Amino acid sequence: SVKQYVVRKFLALISSHNIPVYLIDPLILGLVDKDIEQIRSSPHGASPECKYFCAPRDFTTFALMDKTWKHEVGLFRAAEKMGFQWLKIINKDPRLDGMDDLSGIEIPLHYIFKMSSHAIHLVVFYERNGNYLWHGPLRLKQHMDRKFVPFRKLHFGRYPGAYEKPELLLVSIDDLKVQIPKNPSSFLEEMSHSRFLECRYREARAFFQLYPDDASLDAVGFRKKAKSLLHLAALTLNNVGVKFWLSSGTCLGWYRQCNVIPHSKDVDLGVFIRDYKADIIPAFQKAGLPLKHKFGKV
Repeated sequence: SVKQYVVRKFLALISSHNIPVYLIDPLILGLVDKDIEQIRSSPHGASPECKYFCAPRDFTTFALMDKTWKHEVGLFRAAEKMGFQWLKIINKDPRLDGMDDLSGIEIPLHYIFKMSSHAIHLVVFYERNGNYLWHGPLRLKQHMDRKFVPFRKLHFGRYPGAYEKPELLLVSIDDLKVQIPKNPSSFLEEMSHSRFLECRYREARAFFQLYPDDASLDAVGFRKKAKSLLHLAALTLNNVGVKFWLSSGTCLGWYRQCNVIPHSKDVDLGVFIRDYKADIIPAFQKAGLPLKHKFGKV
């Protein structure tokens, strides 16, 4: 199969440059997840047939942590010698958007390696404050070949995404050794709600020019407490599998000033009724957050 051949060549290429990548392709991970127990128990791969990498698709998607690799020039030369055509997509680093003198610095976000009728999409993940992984959108610059691959079919890049750091597992599938998220089903579930909204730094700066930020000890202390409370609440709700959102003043603070409003004195979260679970209350109590008020009935 052309697909398996191209994946094999790509893995040989990145292995020769000591670049650790892991498989995040939703189509392949979906197939792997159905057989995950069997795959875990046979590290050398059991099936001689090509079951996963031969599945019909235009791309195979891998992830790369940006800090694990910096020397791309040698890789591109080696890729060309192997018969790959490649495309590199860069854009502004949003982590520097809040800093006037540094905003505008560009970083690599996506690489595409094409051979024959198949392409490898390599998504670059960056660690962000808050201990999560972020990938950027895929936006082509004016001079780029829009027909290089069918970009609209890509699974990553329509918008930025945020993910928990996955634990990885080395497996052998279709006679190829690859790293995959240890729990493919939770990674795929996370994918469905991974869209990331960047804070509006420029508007926040304009707001603070009109209304200078409260830097009093009380304000600084409350913000610190509110953020640790939000962290604890998020951890608690994630543990019971309940989706939630920032609500009311907490949401306004993020939207308007990229921070917690110091005079709000509380943290507001919302949950859809379809996501509500009775064990939210005991979970919060166990986390040290006792119930003070209960309004209405569920």
